[in-house]
Amino acid sequence: MRSQWKPKGEIEHILAALMPENRLACEISLRHGLRIGDVLALPTDKVRKQRFTIREQKTGKTRAVRLTVDEVKRCLAFAGQHYVFEHRTNGRQHRTRQAVFKDLRRVAGAFRVKEHISTHSLRKVYAVEEYRRSGGDLKRVQRLLNHSSEAVTMLYAMADIVDRRKNKRR
Repeated sequence: MRSQWKPKGEIEHILAALMPENRLACEISLRHGLRIGDVLALPTDKVRKQRFTIREQKTGKTRAVRLTVDEVKRCLAFAGQHYVFEHRTNGRQHRTRQAVFKDLRRVAGAFRVKEHISTHSLRKVYAVEEYRRSGGDLKRVQRLLNHSSEAVTMLYAMADIVDRRKNKRR
């Protein structure tokens, strides 16, 4: 099942009920449009610098990231020796996407959210927000998401329209 889009305010409401570390990881994903796996793999030493580049796990492309001072402080409060978001049993590994997904699904279930909300929904919310903020500049959103295809970016940026149409058909 594909992840669905929800308005940013509703997503933020769901995130507020997550475990603190998972909430922070999701908030960073939502604010910067990063895949959750890339957020969870943030090394502690890079986050201390505030500005750094990462290599996306899915695509292998590099991407510049600039965290706010508040995000850095919050990350360092949870940070382990190697990763900001450590695995619960092994500090030499980072937390898994599945752990964050399970927490997100738990909260969505408790709030009786009917749509399929996943960690990837955060990227869709980011895309819609940036598309609106930029006045419909799809190229800008494509660049921010590091997409190769404008068509894929369009699916993300217009996720709100697509989801509303699907829900009307039901």
